[in-house]
Amino acid sequence: MFDFLTSKFEDLFYKIRNKGKLSPQDLDGALREIRLALLEADVNFKVVKEFLDNVKEKALGEQILESLSPSQQVVKIVNEEIIKMLGSGGGEIVFAGKPPTVIMLAGLQGTGKTTATIKLANYIKNKYQRNVSVIAADIYRPAATIQLADTAKKYGVEVFIQENTDPVSIAVNGVDFLKKSGSDVIIIDTAGRLQIDTEMMDEVKNIRKKVMPHQIYLVLDAMTGQEAVNIAQQFNESLAFDGIIMTKLDSDTRGGAALSVNHVTKKQIKFISTGEKVEDFDIFYPDRIASRILGMGDVLTFIEKAEKVIDEKKAKEFEQKILSNDLNFVDFLEQMKSIRKIGSLDKIFAMLPIQNKSKMLANVNLDDAQINKVEAIINSMTTEEKLKPFLINGSRKKRIASGSGTTTNDVNRLLKQFAMAQQTLKQFSGRGHRSGQMKGFPFSF
Repeated sequence: MFDFLTSKFEDLFYKIRNKGKLSPQDLDGALREIRLALLEADVNFKVVKEFLDNVKEKALGEQILESLSPSQQVVKIVNEEIIKMLGSGGGEIVFAGKPPTVIMLAGLQGTGKTTATIKLANYIKNKYQRNVSVIAADIYRPAATIQLADTAKKYGVEVFIQENTDPVSIAVNGVDFLKKSGSDVIIIDTAGRLQIDTEMMDEVKNIRKKVMPHQIYLVLDAMTGQEAVNIAQQFNESLAFDGIIMTKLDSDTRGGAALSVNHVTKKQIKFISTGEKVEDFDIFYPDRIASRILGMGDVLTFIEKAEKVIDEKKAKEFEQKILSNDLNFVDFLEQMKSIRKIGSLDKIFAMLPIQNKSKMLANVNLDDAQINKVEAIINSMTTEEKLKPFLINGSRKKRIASGSGTTTNDVNRLLKQFAMAQQTLKQFSGRGHRSGQMKGFPFSF
């Protein structure tokens, strides 16, 4: 997510970091590089111009703080302006005074609207402990209703389906039925088209008129860049939606849509979809996104996700083993499985505040398939070997490699990197190395 911009900003900040004082020429050069980076990232040119004007005005008019170097001051200003560009961001769901709260999702076909419907339903169900139901009002896309029904059932969400050729009637009937059945929140999955047309806009406007939803969210595909901004503008003119759900943000290395849409439409991004799993759905926090873009990680999100999946007592026991140099493969495998519940390796490292991250990890393989290989090797060890890795000699390595479908070189590499991992984990526990100076990574097969 935003890898392109992160790399560009890291390069820029590295160039100015060691300057005792920034001259007007230095500032102009930095702004020129930022301008090129943002335009290459497909950020709207009007947004880029206003952003640069604001940064320059602040940089020239602001007193350099005694505690900050000139380069740190620039980083501070750029960070503030990126947050401003992204808008005030998401927020909690505003529930109706009297249930049910009706939420309608609109958007073009292919943006991930049906998936976003289930993700939003699951989010509200778990976070607010509400009884959430969905209405399948997309009658045009093949298998849309089946997809919605199957996933809804899997996550304990009731779905209203009706054999009807009129989406407006389906929405009205669905709200009436689910209201009587005791739903706290009803989410309507409307139909999209491949492009905006009069028929589609009339349909969603009629659903809004008949149902009168409390909130309308536009679902946008982050991968479409500035086109997503154009789509948002057209929908806003006809539908006046309340907020945006931005999908596929994990695949958006540039970030043009996310950085432009608020400024152009004056509508906030409320939620972001960051993966294929239903749980990969979060409130949009502009300050956290800005931190990621500038290569400073997103520790708060990491902590929130970790708290949901990692047992605190076991984590403390694990830390003690690290500090006492008593870590073995049994502990290692258990913690590795817990960490994987947070997300894929590339997502985890994106949230960690590591300096020059893009360069440091350029030659590191963050493919989860490599973790599968590591697990296979460890699972092929005997209990004694897992507890006492130093016992693994040449013949044992051959047996482990054969049992795991790998090579003795793979086993050797794991054993070597296991020792390096101990040092890395000590660093993150606050001992052994200064924070941010990773000396090795245990999974770079």
